[in-house]
Amino acid sequence: MLPKYKRVLLKLSGEALLGNQKTGDPFDPKIIEQYANEIKQVVELGVQVAIVIGGGNIFRGIQAEHGNIDRVQGDQMGMLATMINSMALQSSLENQGIYTRLMSAIKMEQIAEPFIRRRATRHLEKGRIVILGAGTGNPYFTTDTAAVLRAIEINADVIIKGTRVDGIYTSDPEKDTSAVKFENITFKEVMSKDLKVMDMTAFTLSEENDLPIIVFDMNKPGNLKKIVTGESIGTLVKI
Repeated sequence: MLPKYKRVLLKLSGEALLGNQKTGDPFDPKIIEQYANEIKQVVELGVQVAIVIGGGNIFRGIQAEHGNIDRVQGDQMGMLATMINSMALQSSLENQGIYTRLMSAIKMEQIAEPFIRRRATRHLEKGRIVILGAGTGNPYFTTDTAAVLRAIEINADVIIKGTRVDGIYTSDPEKDTSAVKFENITFKEVMSKDLKVMDMTAFTLSEENDLPIIVFDMNKPGNLKKIVTGESIGTLVKI
């Protein structure tokens, strides 16, 4: 089974790590283990994988404004939250016998390598999974924007965005039972219909660089492998 893509950037949301557990813990170990297993299957096909994961299960920078915390400092707290998630995922991947490298946009040498584009690319060429933490390293930018930026820098073929739903719909399918799913949609159609795929900065950057985005349900076993082998899963956004 030959993969369709040589190099992908997988964007995961921090909230997805919560799973269905209600203990108040920031992530469900079973979900992280499931994700690691899904990613392992893709790596075994020879696909080069980079990962950007959000930190919303721990802290969102935008929360800071409601807690009398300076927005810049709040965003920096959110960046640190992404590093916690990245370390958890790294540990689970290595438990599966996969070589990884954790790279950070903020210097923290005892924990991760600094993000250097050429070094990240070399790790990918050697078959290592590269986890890219701490967003862009700058406040006011989401992890969606970080994902698109890093995907462009490492010359990824596609951004694969794992969510709780199986694609892009005319409205929120969790709230509207009449919502209709798009199999394929253009960047311009997404913007004209005001569909919430990514924040506008990330989305525009992806369009300008002709970088397709696939939005899919990461929680359904086998979906990630099906996507990289060319099956029509989720919704494809392209020019």
